[in-house]
Amino acid sequence: MSSTRMVKANGIELFVREQGEGPLVLLCHGWPELSYSWRHQIPAIAAAGYRVVAPDMRGFGRTQASSDVTAYSIFDHVGDMVALVTALDADKAVIIGHDWGAPVAWHAALFRPDMFTAVAGLSVPPPFRGRGKPLDTLKAGGIANFYWQYFQTPGIAETELERDVALTMRTMLARGFSDPQSLFVAPDKGFLGEADPNLPLPVWLSECDLAEFVAAYRASGFRGGLNWYRNIDRNWELTAPWQDAPIRQPSLFIAGSDDAVIKGIIGAKRVQDMERVLPNLRRKLIIDGAGHWIQQECADEVNAALIGFLQEVAPAC
Repeated sequence: MSSTRMVKANGIELFVREQGEGPLVLLCHGWPELSYSWRHQIPAIAAAGYRVVAPDMRGFGRTQASSDVTAYSIFDHVGDMVALVTALDADKAVIIGHDWGAPVAWHAALFRPDMFTAVAGLSVPPPFRGRGKPLDTLKAGGIANFYWQYFQTPGIAETELERDVALTMRTMLARGFSDPQSLFVAPDKGFLGEADPNLPLPVWLSECDLAEFVAAYRASGFRGGLNWYRNIDRNWELTAPWQDAPIRQPSLFIAGSDDAVIKGIIGAKRVQDMERVLPNLRRKLIIDGAGHWIQQECADEVNAALIGFLQEVAPAC
Protein backbone atom coordinates (compact mmCIF):
# COMPACT_ATOMS: atom_id res chain seq x y z
CA MET A 1 0.00 0.00 0.00
CA SER A 2 1.05 3.58 -0.56
CA SER A 3 2.05 5.76 2.36
CA THR A 4 1.74 9.52 2.77
CA ARG A 5 3.94 12.19 4.30
CA MET A 6 5.01 15.82 4.02
CA VAL A 7 8.25 16.62 2.20
CA LYS A 8 10.03 19.98 2.40
CA ALA A 9 11.06 21.12 -1.07
CA ASN A 10 11.62 24.48 -2.77
CA GLY A 11 10.60 26.43 0.32
CA ILE A 12 7.21 24.75 0.80
CA GLU A 13 5.86 21.49 2.20
CA LEU A 14 4.52 19.03 -0.34
CA PHE A 15 2.06 16.31 0.63
CA VAL A 16 3.07 13.14 -1.21
CA ARG A 17 1.80 9.61 -1.73
CA GLU A 18 4.55 7.08 -2.35
CA GLN A 19 4.97 3.38 -2.89
CA GLY A 20 7.57 0.92 -4.16
CA GLU A 21 11.29 0.73 -4.75
CA GLY A 22 13.35 1.14 -7.89
CA PRO A 23 13.80 3.93 -10.45
CA LEU A 24 11.95 7.08 -9.37
CA VAL A 25 8.71 8.05 -11.14
CA LEU A 26 6.93 11.35 -10.37
CA LEU A 27 3.21 11.71 -11.08
CA CYS A 28 1.93 15.30 -11.44
CA HIS A 29 -1.83 15.85 -11.32
CA GLY A 30 -3.87 18.64 -12.86
CA TRP A 31 -6.86 20.87 -12.05
CA PRO A 32 -9.12 20.41 -10.17
CA GLU A 33 -7.51 17.25 -8.92
CA LEU A 34 -5.14 15.80 -6.32
CA SER A 35 -2.47 13.15 -5.93
CA TYR A 36 -5.51 10.91 -5.28
CA SER A 37 -6.21 11.10 -9.03
CA TRP A 38 -3.31 8.65 -9.48
CA ARG A 39 -4.80 6.06 -7.10
CA HIS A 40 -4.91 3.43 -9.86
CA GLN A 41 -1.41 4.13 -11.19
CA ILE A 42 0.56 4.24 -7.92
CA PRO A 43 0.18 0.57 -6.92
CA ALA A 44 0.40 -0.73 -10.50
CA ILE A 45 3.63 1.12 -11.31
CA ALA A 46 5.11 0.23 -7.92
CA ALA A 47 4.32 -3.44 -8.52
CA ALA A 48 6.22 -3.21 -11.81
CA GLY A 49 9.40 -2.35 -9.91
CA TYR A 50 9.38 1.43 -9.51
CA ARG A 51 9.42 3.97 -6.71
CA VAL A 52 6.33 6.07 -7.36
CA VAL A 53 5.78 9.48 -5.78
CA ALA A 54 2.66 11.56 -6.44
CA PRO A 55 2.50 14.98 -4.77
CA ASP A 56 -0.43 17.26 -4.21
CA MET A 57 0.91 20.00 -6.46
CA ARG A 58 1.62 23.54 -5.25
CA GLY A 59 -1.60 25.14 -4.05
CA PHE A 60 -3.61 21.90 -4.04
CA GLY A 61 -4.84 19.63 -1.26
CA ARG A 62 -2.53 19.42 1.73
CA THR A 63 0.45 21.02 -0.01
CA GLN A 64 1.14 24.62 0.94
CA ALA A 65 -0.62 27.37 -1.00
CA SER A 66 0.95 30.80 -1.25
CA SER A 67 -1.39 33.79 -1.36
CA ASP A 68 0.93 35.41 -3.92
CA VAL A 69 -0.33 34.90 -7.48
CA THR A 70 3.22 35.23 -8.82
CA ALA A 71 4.28 32.14 -6.83
CA TYR A 72 2.54 29.88 -9.38
CA SER A 73 4.68 30.27 -12.50
CA ILE A 74 5.94 27.32 -14.50
CA PHE A 75 9.36 27.91 -12.93
CA ASP A 76 7.86 27.48 -9.44
CA HIS A 77 6.14 24.24 -10.41
CA VAL A 78 9.18 22.76 -12.14
CA GLY A 79 11.31 23.97 -9.23
CA ASP A 80 9.07 22.03 -6.86
CA MET A 81 9.63 18.83 -8.85
CA VAL A 82 13.40 19.36 -9.08
CA ALA A 83 13.59 19.96 -5.34
CA LEU A 84 11.34 16.98 -4.67
CA VAL A 85 13.68 14.66 -6.56
CA THR A 86 16.59 15.93 -4.48
CA ALA A 87 14.60 15.66 -1.23
CA LEU A 88 13.92 12.02 -2.11
CA ASP A 89 17.69 11.41 -2.29
CA ALA A 90 17.57 10.81 -6.02
CA ASP A 91 19.24 12.53 -8.95
CA LYS A 92 17.07 11.27 -11.81
CA ALA A 93 13.40 10.55 -12.43
CA VAL A 94 10.84 9.84 -15.10
CA ILE A 95 8.16 12.53 -14.88
CA ILE A 96 4.53 12.00 -15.88
CA GLY A 97 1.81 14.64 -15.83
CA HIS A 98 -1.90 14.97 -16.56
CA ASP A 99 -3.84 18.15 -17.39
CA TRP A 100 -1.89 21.06 -15.78
CA GLY A 101 0.59 18.46 -14.56
CA ALA A 102 1.45 17.72 -18.19
CA PRO A 103 2.93 21.20 -18.87
CA VAL A 104 4.90 20.80 -15.64
CA ALA A 105 6.25 17.46 -16.86
CA TRP A 106 6.98 18.75 -20.37
CA HIS A 107 8.78 21.84 -19.07
CA ALA A 108 10.66 19.85 -16.43
CA ALA A 109 12.04 17.69 -19.23
CA LEU A 110 12.80 20.80 -21.29
CA PHE A 111 14.53 22.71 -18.48
CA ARG A 112 16.35 19.81 -16.77
CA PRO A 113 17.11 16.99 -19.22
CA ASP A 114 19.94 15.92 -16.90
CA MET A 115 17.42 15.07 -14.17
CA PHE A 116 14.26 14.07 -16.03
CA THR A 117 15.39 11.30 -18.34
CA ALA A 118 11.98 10.55 -19.88
CA VAL A 119 8.59 12.21 -19.89
CA ALA A 120 4.95 11.34 -20.46
CA GLY A 121 2.05 13.74 -20.83
CA LEU A 122 -1.63 12.88 -20.50
CA SER A 123 -4.40 14.92 -22.13
CA VAL A 124 -2.35 18.10 -22.76
CA PRO A 125 0.12 18.15 -25.68
CA PRO A 126 3.68 19.46 -25.28
CA PRO A 127 4.33 23.22 -25.22
CA PHE A 128 3.98 25.11 -28.47
CA ARG A 129 5.09 28.59 -27.53
CA GLY A 130 3.18 30.85 -29.88
CA ARG A 131 4.28 34.25 -31.14
CA GLY A 132 2.10 36.18 -28.73
CA LYS A 133 0.72 36.00 -25.21
CA PRO A 134 -2.09 33.43 -25.02
CA LEU A 135 -4.67 35.75 -23.44
CA ASP A 136 -3.85 38.53 -25.90
CA THR A 137 -4.18 36.05 -28.74
CA LEU A 138 -7.64 35.00 -27.55
CA LYS A 139 -8.74 38.62 -27.31
CA ALA A 140 -7.34 39.43 -30.74
CA GLY A 141 -9.33 36.52 -32.12
CA GLY A 142 -12.54 38.00 -30.75
CA ILE A 143 -12.84 35.50 -27.89
CA ALA A 144 -13.83 36.92 -24.52
CA ASN A 145 -15.51 34.02 -22.74
CA PHE A 146 -12.91 31.24 -22.72
CA TYR A 147 -12.53 29.71 -19.27
CA TRP A 148 -8.91 30.90 -18.98
CA GLN A 149 -10.24 34.45 -19.20
CA TYR A 150 -13.00 33.84 -16.67
CA PHE A 151 -10.42 32.55 -14.17
CA GLN A 152 -8.17 35.63 -14.34
CA THR A 153 -9.73 38.00 -11.78
CA PRO A 154 -9.13 36.69 -8.24
CA GLY A 155 -12.34 36.02 -6.36
CA ILE A 156 -14.81 35.54 -9.21
CA ALA A 157 -14.26 31.86 -9.98
CA GLU A 158 -13.46 31.11 -6.34
CA THR A 159 -16.86 32.44 -5.27
CA GLU A 160 -18.66 30.30 -7.82
CA LEU A 161 -16.72 27.08 -7.24
CA GLU A 162 -16.69 27.32 -3.43
CA ARG A 163 -20.40 28.06 -3.09
CA ASP A 164 -21.21 24.34 -3.13
CA VAL A 165 -18.02 22.28 -3.35
CA ALA A 166 -19.85 18.96 -3.64
CA LEU A 167 -21.85 20.26 -6.62
CA THR A 168 -18.72 21.76 -8.17
CA MET A 169 -16.69 18.57 -8.02
CA ARG A 170 -19.59 16.38 -9.15
CA THR A 171 -20.17 18.66 -12.12
CA MET A 172 -16.54 18.92 -13.21
CA LEU A 173 -15.56 15.29 -12.76
CA ALA A 174 -18.80 13.72 -13.99
CA ARG A 175 -19.35 16.12 -16.87
CA GLY A 176 -15.70 16.33 -17.84
CA PHE A 177 -14.65 18.29 -20.89
CA SER A 178 -15.99 16.16 -23.74
CA ASP A 179 -17.89 19.07 -25.26
CA PRO A 180 -15.60 21.89 -26.49
CA GLN A 181 -18.37 24.33 -25.58
CA SER A 182 -17.83 23.43 -21.92
CA LEU A 183 -14.60 25.44 -22.12
CA PHE A 184 -16.58 28.63 -22.81
CA VAL A 185 -18.47 30.49 -20.10
CA ALA A 186 -22.02 31.49 -21.01
CA PRO A 187 -23.13 34.96 -19.84
CA ASP A 188 -24.46 34.96 -16.26
CA LYS A 189 -24.08 31.17 -15.93
CA GLY A 190 -20.51 30.88 -14.67
CA PHE A 191 -18.09 28.09 -15.44
CA LEU A 192 -20.39 25.34 -14.13
CA GLY A 193 -23.36 26.40 -16.22
CA GLU A 194 -26.61 24.59 -15.39
CA ALA A 195 -25.15 22.32 -12.72
CA ASP A 196 -27.27 19.30 -11.80
CA PRO A 197 -26.89 18.09 -8.18
CA ASN A 198 -28.33 14.73 -9.25
CA LEU A 199 -25.92 14.21 -12.12
CA PRO A 200 -25.00 10.51 -12.02
CA LEU A 201 -21.36 9.64 -11.57
CA PRO A 202 -19.53 7.76 -14.33
CA VAL A 203 -18.62 4.14 -13.66
CA TRP A 204 -14.97 5.07 -12.99
CA LEU A 205 -15.82 7.43 -10.10
CA SER A 206 -17.47 6.20 -6.91
CA GLU A 207 -19.23 8.33 -4.33
CA CYS A 208 -16.32 7.57 -1.98
CA ASP A 209 -13.86 8.84 -4.60
CA LEU A 210 -15.90 12.00 -5.05
CA ALA A 211 -15.99 12.50 -1.28
CA GLU A 212 -12.18 12.48 -1.21
CA PHE A 213 -12.04 15.38 -3.66
CA VAL A 214 -14.86 17.26 -1.95
CA ALA A 215 -13.26 17.06 1.49
CA ALA A 216 -9.92 18.26 0.15
CA TYR A 217 -11.38 21.25 -1.71
CA ARG A 218 -13.60 22.23 1.20
CA ALA A 219 -10.42 22.48 3.25
CA SER A 220 -8.18 24.16 0.68
CA GLY A 221 -10.54 26.18 -1.48
CA PHE A 222 -9.82 26.70 -5.17
CA ARG A 223 -7.53 29.73 -5.22
CA GLY A 224 -4.23 27.83 -5.36
CA GLY A 225 -5.20 25.92 -8.47
CA LEU A 226 -6.79 28.95 -10.13
CA ASN A 227 -3.57 30.89 -9.63
CA TRP A 228 -1.91 28.53 -12.12
CA TYR A 229 -4.19 30.02 -14.80
CA ARG A 230 -3.31 33.55 -13.69
CA ASN A 231 0.27 32.95 -14.80
CA ILE A 232 -0.50 31.84 -18.35
CA ASP A 233 0.76 35.03 -20.00
CA ARG A 234 3.61 35.33 -17.53
CA ASN A 235 4.71 31.79 -18.38
CA TRP A 236 4.79 32.79 -22.05
CA GLU A 237 7.16 35.63 -21.15
CA LEU A 238 9.36 33.48 -18.90
CA THR A 239 9.81 30.71 -21.45
CA ALA A 240 11.07 32.97 -24.26
CA PRO A 241 14.57 31.39 -24.17
CA TRP A 242 13.04 28.02 -25.12
CA GLN A 243 11.17 29.22 -28.21
CA ASP A 244 10.89 26.24 -30.60
CA ALA A 245 13.20 24.13 -28.40
CA PRO A 246 12.60 20.36 -28.70
CA ILE A 247 12.27 17.89 -25.84
CA ARG A 248 14.74 15.20 -26.87
CA GLN A 249 14.21 12.61 -24.11
CA PRO A 250 12.03 9.56 -24.78
CA SER A 251 8.41 10.67 -24.55
CA LEU A 252 4.87 9.32 -24.50
CA PHE A 253 1.51 11.00 -25.06
CA ILE A 254 -1.88 9.61 -23.98
CA ALA A 255 -5.31 11.20 -24.37
CA GLY A 256 -8.97 10.35 -24.85
CA SER A 257 -10.56 10.82 -28.26
CA ASP A 258 -13.49 12.66 -26.65
CA ASP A 259 -11.32 15.11 -24.70
CA ALA A 260 -12.12 18.69 -25.73
CA VAL A 261 -8.50 19.66 -25.02
CA ILE A 262 -7.30 17.72 -28.08
CA LYS A 263 -10.33 18.44 -30.25
CA GLY A 264 -10.97 21.50 -32.35
CA ILE A 265 -8.58 23.32 -34.64
CA ILE A 266 -5.88 24.18 -32.08
CA GLY A 267 -5.92 20.98 -30.04
CA ALA A 268 -6.06 18.65 -33.01
CA LYS A 269 -3.20 20.47 -34.73
CA ARG A 270 -1.02 20.28 -31.63
CA VAL A 271 -1.57 16.54 -31.36
CA GLN A 272 -0.90 16.08 -35.06
CA ASP A 273 2.32 18.13 -34.98
CA MET A 274 3.75 17.13 -31.62
CA GLU A 275 6.66 15.22 -33.17
CA ARG A 276 8.18 18.63 -33.96
CA VAL A 277 8.55 19.21 -30.23
CA LEU A 278 9.02 15.53 -29.32
CA PRO A 279 11.52 14.08 -31.83
CA ASN A 280 11.89 11.00 -29.60
CA LEU A 281 8.17 10.33 -29.21
CA ARG A 282 7.81 6.60 -28.62
CA ARG A 283 4.02 6.39 -28.74
CA LYS A 284 0.94 8.55 -29.24
CA LEU A 285 -2.00 6.70 -27.70
CA ILE A 286 -5.49 8.11 -28.29
CA ILE A 287 -8.00 5.98 -26.43
CA ASP A 288 -11.26 5.79 -28.34
CA GLY A 289 -14.32 7.05 -26.48
CA ALA A 290 -12.39 8.29 -23.45
CA GLY A 291 -12.60 11.79 -22.03
CA HIS A 292 -10.35 14.13 -20.11
CA TRP A 293 -9.84 12.29 -16.79
CA ILE A 294 -7.99 9.61 -18.70
CA GLN A 295 -5.95 7.92 -15.94
CA GLN A 296 -9.10 7.49 -13.86
CA GLU A 297 -11.44 6.60 -16.73
CA CYS A 298 -9.19 4.06 -18.45
CA ALA A 299 -6.87 2.95 -15.67
CA ASP A 300 -5.94 -0.43 -17.15
CA GLU A 301 -5.05 0.93 -20.60
CA VAL A 302 -3.15 3.88 -19.15
CA ASN A 303 -1.28 1.66 -16.70
CA ALA A 304 -0.25 -0.75 -19.45
CA ALA A 305 1.00 2.10 -21.63
CA LEU A 306 2.89 3.81 -18.81
CA ILE A 307 4.49 0.61 -17.54
CA GLY A 308 5.48 -0.43 -21.04
CA PHE A 309 7.08 2.97 -21.58
CA LEU A 310 8.87 2.85 -18.22
CA GLN A 311 10.24 -0.63 -18.88
CA GLU A 312 11.64 0.66 -22.16
CA VAL A 313 13.22 3.91 -20.92
CA ALA A 314 14.08 3.11 -17.27
CA PRO A 315 14.16 -0.67 -16.79
CA ALA A 316 13.54 -1.84 -13.25
CA CYS A 317 16.09 -4.24 -11.79
